Amino acid sequence: MERTAENLYIAARHEWDERYGGLMTRATNWRRVALLGGATAFLAVGGLLWFAAHSRVVPFVVLVDQLARPVAAGVADETTANDDRLKRAALFGWLENLRMVTTDGVAQRKAIDRVYAQIANASPAQTFVSEFYRANQPFTLAQTETIAVEVRSVLATSDRTYEVEWDETTRDLYGAIKSRERWKGSFTIALNPPKDESIIRINPLGLYIVNASWTKVL
Repeated sequence: MERTAENLYIAARHEWDERYGGLMTRATNWRRVALLGGATAFLAVGGLLWFAAHSRVVPFVVLVDQLARPVAAGVADETTANDDRLKRAALFGWLENLRMVTTDGVAQRKAIDRVYAQIANASPAQTFVSEFYRANQPFTLAQTETIAVEVRSVLATSDRTYEVEWDETTRDLYGAIKSRERWKGSFTIALNPPKDESIIRINPLGLYIVNASWTKVL
């Protein structure tokens, strides 16, 4: 009887050890998995935070004219607005929009909108351009003729003033040339980099015409 009781005790202890030991093993494994998962999550979150703090997205800017032709391109940074090439390209496009006459009413209206989007409010340029449009109404002229503008040169005479030379070709509605003229003008600009998205869409450089004048070259 004693031997049998001893055997029963040993057998019961062995079964308990197996069950308890298995439970402990599973618990240990679970802790290891939890610790590994926590460490992985910590590293992942830490990596994202580090990337967010240290990453820097640098947009690539392409400046196009009213016909969607690339005029200038480059990586945008804090000095982009001061790039003389972009300022000259913006002035180039502004002058073409101002002086052109097309039979496409939608294109003409968009050109006029772009012109005023780049004029400083209450500036001499605003008065000058408004008087020009009153004397040379594009929609009235478009009933009998079109005017194509070709800018020949845009030269900086100071950090804010540019001298521009361009040609204008006037055609009748059948495409026959009526006249060719050469013009020369002086334009003063100011920079005010935009922060509002609606302004960025129409004047991305924040370049505004402050003063404008021109004369026909004889």
